[in-house]
Amino acid sequence: MDQEKVLKEFEKAGALLRGHFILSSGLHSPVFLQKALVFMSPARTGRLCKALAAKILEEVKGPVDAIVSPAVGGIIPGYETARYMKVPAMYVEREQGEFVLRRGFPLKKGMRVVMVEDIVTTGLSSRECIEAIRKTGAKVVAAACLIDRSGGKAKVGTKLISLAQISIPAYPADKLPKDLAALPAEKPGSRHIA
Repeated sequence: MDQEKVLKEFEKAGALLRGHFILSSGLHSPVFLQKALVFMSPARTGRLCKALAAKILEEVKGPVDAIVSPAVGGIIPGYETARYMKVPAMYVEREQGEFVLRRGFPLKKGMRVVMVEDIVTTGLSSRECIEAIRKTGAKVVAAACLIDRSGGKAKVGTKLISLAQISIPAYPADKLPKDLAALPAEKPGSRHIA
């Protein structure tokens, strides 16, 4: 699946939003990718994750033993990608502000893991997830996401495989362009929900 088809899937789901958004990273952007609207459709999610699984298998040398994703946003694409790769799907959750593996997930030393995320902006959640995986002794062989909205600039600490790599501007709150600052800001992400 090429980049244009990936973005079409988001457009068809009504998930490519324009306005003034505060992202989970705290940055502000004129574009928000509301992946929850994509994940409402099992067929659409399946198409995207099947393509991501194929790309991972093509780019990662050697076996993959498991997929691990950050909760909450990465759980669905992680699970679906793991299903197509025929490997276990696990996720990390925040405990006292840090990602940890819980629920008895059997990630062991030496396992070869791909961290699967939904959308990467700054790479913060991916880096935190990868750190939690490495603490178990497992080896992160790659990271993967549906869309890398950093245009390839985000550093996650390992190779990042994406279905689409686009450059969507994101700004610190104190450096907003005038046209963006003039719009009311919405905060559709979930990182700081109480």
